[in-house]
Formats: sequence, C-alpha cells, structure tokens
Amino acid sequence: MSDFDAIVIGAGQSGPPLAVRLAQAGQRVALVEKSALGGTCVNNGCIPTKTLVASARAAWVARNAAQWGVRIDGAVTVDMRAVKARKDAVVEESRTSLKAWLGGTDGLTLVQGEARFSSAHTLQVGSQELRAERFFIDCGGRPIVPELPGMSDVPYLTNVNMMDLEVLPEHLIIVGGSYVGLEFAHMYRRFGSRVSVLEHGSRLISREDDEVSEAMAQLLRDDGIDVHLSAQVRAVARAGDAVNVELADGARLRGSHLLFAIGRVPNTDRLNLEAAGVTLDDKGFILVDSQLRSVSAPHVWALGDVNRRGAFTHTSYNDFEIVAANLLDAEPRKVEDRISIYAVFTDPPLGRVGASERELRERGRPYLRGVRPMSRVGRARERDETRGFIKLLADPESKLFLGATIFGVEGDEAIHCIADLMYARAPYTVLTHAVHTHPTVSELLPTVAGSMELVR
Repeated sequence: MSDFDAIVIGAGQSGPPLAVRLAQAGQRVALVEKSALGGTCVNNGCIPTKTLVASARAAWVARNAAQWGVRIDGAVTVDMRAVKARKDAVVEESRTSLKAWLGGTDGLTLVQGEARFSSAHTLQVGSQELRAERFFIDCGGRPIVPELPGMSDVPYLTNVNMMDLEVLPEHLIIVGGSYVGLEFAHMYRRFGSRVSVLEHGSRLISREDDEVSEAMAQLLRDDGIDVHLSAQVRAVARAGDAVNVELADGARLRGSHLLFAIGRVPNTDRLNLEAAGVTLDDKGFILVDSQLRSVSAPHVWALGDVNRRGAFTHTSYNDFEIVAANLLDAEPRKVEDRISIYAVFTDPPLGRVGASERELRERGRPYLRGVRPMSRVGRARERDETRGFIKLLADPESKLFLGATIFGVEGDEAIHCIADLMYARAPYTVLTHAVHTHPTVSELLPTVAGSMELVR
C-alpha cells in the first residue's frame, strides 16, 4: 500500500493545479487519471472544438470573401483530414505541456488507471492500493446517450468520437438544441455539411430569454441549418450507410451521421463512493457545501462537473481556486460568490453573465433594462456582421448590474466588461462615464447602460 497526504482523482481542469499546489505546500500527493490528461476540455471539449470553430470560420470567410471585396478564383473546399490533424496537434501540445508540468513537480506522483474506493481512506487503482487522509474528486462527466429503439444497430456520435471524424458528413443530424449541439451545427454547416437540429423543447437553448432563443434559431436558419422544434425522437434505424430518424409526429429524416448532444452525467457511478461515505443527489452529483466539501464525508472534496455547481472549464478551475484558498491560503472563499458567466461559440457568439430577464421576472422584482441591436456597433458594421443585440440589466435601487447578454460579434469577449463591474460591485453609472476605444464592440456598452429604462 502507498500512503499519501492527499489523492486527487481526475486530471481535468481543477485536479492538476490543485495537485501541484498541495505538493508545493509539502504534501505527498497522488494524481490519478484513467485516460488522457486534461479531461474533457483538452481532449474533446473546449480546446479541440474551438480549434474546429476556427477552421470552420476560415472556410466561411473564404466562401464569402467577395462581400469584403476579395476575389477567390475557384471552389473553396475543406480537407477534413487536415482540419483534424491541426486539431490533434493543438490537443497534443496541451497534453504534452500538462504532462511536463506535473512530471516536474516534486512530491507529486501520477498514477494511471481507474480509481475505486475500497474504504473511506483507501483507493484501488488496478492492482495498486493507495491510502490518503484527504481526497479531491475531479473525475468529470460523459455525454448522455438515450435509450431508443434501434440504437444498438446505429453508428452514432457524441462530442467524444466526433473528435475522430475525418470525413465531411453529407447530412449531419444533431439531436439536442442546446449549447454543444448548436456549436457543432454551426461549425459543420460552415464546413459544408447539410445540418438538421432536432430539439425536443419549443425553444433552442431554453434557459435563455425568448429573444435570445429566437435570434439563435434565426441565425441558424439564415445560415442554411434546418431547425426542428418540439421534435421528439421516437426511434432510429440503419439504412445502409445512412441513418433514419423517426419523430413522434411521424416525420422521418435521413442523414449520413447522427450526433447526440442532449446533456452529460457525472462519472461518480464508477468510484464506489458509498465506501467513502459520500452522498449523491438523484442525478449522481456529489452534494457539497460552500467550500466544495462533501456534506457527508468531510475528508472528500468535489470539483468540476461532479458537484453540480458549474459545468464549464472556467468554473472547474475556479473550484480549484476556492479549495486552495481555503486550505492553503487562509483565505475564506465560497462558491456562492461566483457569478455565472459563459459563452456559446456560434458565429457570432453569445456571451452571458448573471441573471437573465426571465429570471428577474420570475422573482417579481423591478429592474432597469437597456437594449441595442448590433447594427449600432461600429465594429459589427465594418465587418458586415451585424446580427444580434446587446442587453444590460441593473437594479434600480443599488444601481448594480444584475446581468447582461451580448449576442453578436466578439460578444464572448465584451461580456467581461460587465462581469468585472459585477465583481467590483460598481454601479452601472461608472460604465456610463467610461471612455472606450473606437471602433470596438465594448464602446457601445456605456451608451446602452445610459439608456436603461425601468421595467416593472
């Protein structure tokens, strides 16, 4: 048996930096990972998909170059093998850098294999038995695959094996109209595929405000994507090299490839957490307190996708910061202080921070609201990419920002102007007096903030 002060399970976005910090503090640390270093983000999430997004945008710009006065003689084609090779190179660079960082840390032992608790303080990894006083779980999640008639006969894709695709789908059918599905839809349409999106609900990205859902649906349709709402998949079937998808209303679609993007589940079911005394909720997430400590097993912490406190790379890394601050820096921090922020990397992207207007209405509270179309933004007009809008929300009494939506060119970057003010707890009036560089997307934010009106 090997003894450690701490064992970190999973080498995603929070596990490695926490393992390094603990080792640098003089602790004996084991980092256990059953597959590739870097977790979802590095291997089949943020990094590879945004690399593909960049290739897809290059293809789109080339095909539409004439609108900017640039002539390209001959057809623009996409070599998916070359696209994948570029993606693989970027991913491998990240893996190599991470491996070198971990390997160069004194006191840190990397253990390859699948972990399973055999007792409260004992972990089995293959033939190895590891013991520690503290455990930090960052084992991530995996895509949900539905149980449908015909699934056993149909070759289907998820975000994981989508990363291995070296051919351009003739017709890609995507089940799921939320963030992951929409990014793949837009990306592959720009590569040149016919794309159909099947969303079981009445709106795309249903957690967003109605006008965001409507604008996103219009964006996809304008770009030639077939969007089917209230589309309940009843069965799938193989038809030679094609896939047939049958909907509950009797409609049928035939595609060359089928991608499921309907959510994720935590990998907690593989850890035998009962042996460690760890309590899960009804979805398999570890129940934690404000400092991300298990509510039932005080020697266990949960970070990243397994704690239901965020499902993004940036929230996972912030989990590490919270745990490290409390354990090593004598700095009390709690997860409730985090402001929700994320982006959807369609083109143009959607940037979101804080509360939505729908949430404020449900709370029954008055708020200030300012809205401007992206057609008012100089940067958008110059690039001839004027789709989308800016929406800012603030409290009428405290004058603090409550939330913001920037759906348009560079909205994924400009949203941080609002996020930083929210963390600073500065009133929106500070923004109205700010001078921003022209011509940029951010320069319109003071104008929008200065035009907010009361909504009751």
